[in-house]
Amino acid sequence: MKLFPAIDILEGRAVRLLYGKRENVTDYGDPLDCAKSFFDCGARALHVVDLSGAFGGQSRFHHLLEKIAALGLPVQSGGGLRSYAAMRERLEAGASRIVLGTVCTEDPVLFERAVCDFGDKIVAGIDAKDGFLTVKGWTQTTRIDAFAFGKFAFEKGVRDTVFTDVGRDGALTGVNAEESARLQKETGLNVIASGGVRGLDDLHRLKEKGVYGAILGRAVYTGALDLRRACEELQ
Repeated sequence: MKLFPAIDILEGRAVRLLYGKRENVTDYGDPLDCAKSFFDCGARALHVVDLSGAFGGQSRFHHLLEKIAALGLPVQSGGGLRSYAAMRERLEAGASRIVLGTVCTEDPVLFERAVCDFGDKIVAGIDAKDGFLTVKGWTQTTRIDAFAFGKFAFEKGVRDTVFTDVGRDGALTGVNAEESARLQKETGLNVIASGGVRGLDDLHRLKEKGVYGAILGRAVYTGALDLRRACEELQ
């Protein structure tokens, strides 16, 4: 199972949001320090998000991304990637692959171009609330069925997705293992579950259901999840 400790960067700081809301933020310090800590615990990949870009601001975090990527871990990165130039710049800054969310629905032609040009470096971001996609940093809910979009992404050549249950993100309420497994089965995508992971039990549930991977957020920062043990047992 692939584990992705998450570093969400807002205005140069590593933060965690509750339910994806900008006003519900907790500051966890320097992003590079977080990355080094995760590396020391045995992480084999990281999930690094530009929250400023996700909320519609200009991305200013590439210098941090470059330093994090220099540690030697593959970095999966998302947030604010709404133009071809932004995608290319993110990859050039050190991201091994990029997660596309809003652009997938607002500019499907650009999405298809990205998949064609960047291949397996493109990961579809399926951020869902009550079964529908959310966009623009989860501030807007569309009427697009999350599972239907997953099938569309697979048909276009995408093979991996980050599936976030927005209603659970940052709340430590338990991962949505059932929907994660169902999405993987019904779409053919490798699902990286995100949102609500509380501890090792959640990760074992995901693994038992055959879910491809998981993003680890607040539980790692608060100590509720022992990252070193998780890496040893599940990777």
